[in-house]
Amino acid sequence: MATAQLTPDNDAILAEVFIAAPPARVFEAIADPKQRDQWWGQKNVFHVVESKSDLRPGGKWSSDGVGPNGAPFHVEGEYVEIDPPRLLVQTRRADFVGEFETVVRWELEPRDVHGLHTAGAHRVGTGTLLRVRHSGFSGHLDQAKSHHEGWRGSLDWLRAFIEKGETMDSRS
Repeated sequence: MATAQLTPDNDAILAEVFIAAPPARVFEAIADPKQRDQWWGQKNVFHVVESKSDLRPGGKWSSDGVGPNGAPFHVEGEYVEIDPPRLLVQTRRADFVGEFETVVRWELEPRDVHGLHTAGAHRVGTGTLLRVRHSGFSGHLDQAKSHHEGWRGSLDWLRAFIEKGETMDSRS
């Protein structure tokens, strides 16, 4: 299960989750807009209808969708740093939060997944510790609190998509 905490200065959310898949697979699910549209969202609350992505430093990304009560939303930004499959840093501006920009830093660290066998512990595969730092909320406490709750759910959706194939449409 994902965890998330708000920094004491209320500027950033620190979230993390362990995913039983290699970093390359996790990076792909984050960076590929077609995959991101499958796991990011909540049925009858909000969902993305179109995403664009130019995955390179300075490249733009955007997502358009439908939010609560059928209201349209738009989220966009620019890729700042890309080091597959270890790091993705992007700016983020959402029309539903007001006129300020935040930065999302995705750090992916490989971890061994161990299982127990009658003969003792043995390696069964590679996993990923995903850490997210979403910063830039200073002076926007309401949005910091809202995003704090959102990151926990979003990372759990990502984990379920990668580990179980769950999509926004198949998730209960």
